[in-house]
Amino acid sequence: MTTAPALIPELDDIVRRGDPKRRAEAARKLSELFLQGAANFRSDHVDLFDGVLTSLVPHAEIAARVELAERLSVLTNAPRHLVGQLAHEDEISIAGPLLKRSPVIGEQMLLEIANAKGQGHLLAMAERPTLSTGLTDVLVRRGDRDVIRCAAGNDGAAFSDDGFATLVKRAHMDGVLTLKIGRRDDLPPVHLKSLLEGSIDVVRRRLFTVAKPERQVAINKAMNDITVATGEVESRRDFTLAQRTVIALQRAGQLTESALLNFAKAFKYEEVVAALAMMTGVKIATLDKLIAGDRYDPILIACKVLGLEWATARALIVMRLGPNRVASPADIEAARVNFTRLMPSTAQRVVEFWKTR
Repeated sequence: MTTAPALIPELDDIVRRGDPKRRAEAARKLSELFLQGAANFRSDHVDLFDGVLTSLVPHAEIAARVELAERLSVLTNAPRHLVGQLAHEDEISIAGPLLKRSPVIGEQMLLEIANAKGQGHLLAMAERPTLSTGLTDVLVRRGDRDVIRCAAGNDGAAFSDDGFATLVKRAHMDGVLTLKIGRRDDLPPVHLKSLLEGSIDVVRRRLFTVAKPERQVAINKAMNDITVATGEVESRRDFTLAQRTVIALQRAGQLTESALLNFAKAFKYEEVVAALAMMTGVKIATLDKLIAGDRYDPILIACKVLGLEWATARALIVMRLGPNRVASPADIEAARVNFTRLMPSTAQRVVEFWKTR
C-alpha cells in the first residue's frame, strides 16, 4: 500500500488542527480509498485506516455516514472500531445496516447495543442471519411487537427456554406471532402446548395449515394433550350451586362488578365462572376451559367486553392462580398493559366466537 503512508502526514495535520469541513472531506476521500482497495488490504493496512477514520468519520454528514455504513456492512475485513462507532450511532439509517448484517460486530457489542438502544436498533439486530440465545433473551425482553415478530420468524435465531416462555406469553392476542412461533422446528413440546392453549381455534387451524408435516404431527399431539387435560379439569368441577347463587343475584339485580370482585377475592372459582358466563352469554363449560388454562387472556377479554375495571381483572387473575400462589409482579404488569391496549371491539369479536363453541 503506497498511497496511505503518503497521506498520513497530511491526515495527521487535519485530525489535529483541521476544521470540520476539511475533516469531513478527508473522511470521504479516505473512506473511498479504503473501499476501493479493501479486497487486497492486509490486516495491518485495515488497522491503519481504522485508526484514522474513527477520528474523521464523525465529522462527515449523515448522508455520507449512511452510505459508508451500508458499504461496510458487507465487508468481512471492515475496520472494527469504525464499524463499532457507526453501529452505536442513534441515527438508525447509519447503525441499521451494520446491525443487520456486519460480520465484524462481536457478540459483546451486540449485547451492549441491544441493552442500551431503542426499538429501531433492536429490529435491525433481529434480522441478522444468526442470533445467539443471549441476544434473543434481550430482544424478547425489550423488544416491541415488530421486534418480537421478526426475531420469532428468523430461522437463524436460537432461543433459550426462558426466551421461548417469554415469546409464548407475548403471543397472546397476537395471531401473527403465534403463527411464527408455532412453525419453529426448535420450539419444545411444552411451549408448543402452552402456545396452543392460549390461542383461539381459528389461529390453531391456520397454524396447522401452514406448518410443515412434521410440525403438524407435533401440533396434533399437543392438542390431544390439551383436550385430555381439559377433560380432567371439567370432571372435577361442579357448577350447580354456583349457578344457583348467580341466578339468584341476577334476579335480585345484584349481579354486578362488585359481586364478581367479591367472588374473586374469596377465591370462589365456580362462582366467578358462573357469573362471567351469565354476564357475557358464553357457556360455563367454554369459560371453564378457557380460564382454567395456562393463560390469563380470557379474563382480560371478558372484563374488557363487560367494561370492568383493571382492579377487577387483576383480582380475577390472582384468583385463577389460587390462594397458595403469588402472582409475579412482572406478569401482573404485563397483564395490565395488555388490558389497557386491548380494544373493546377486538374483545367483542373474540367473545362472539366463544359463544359459537
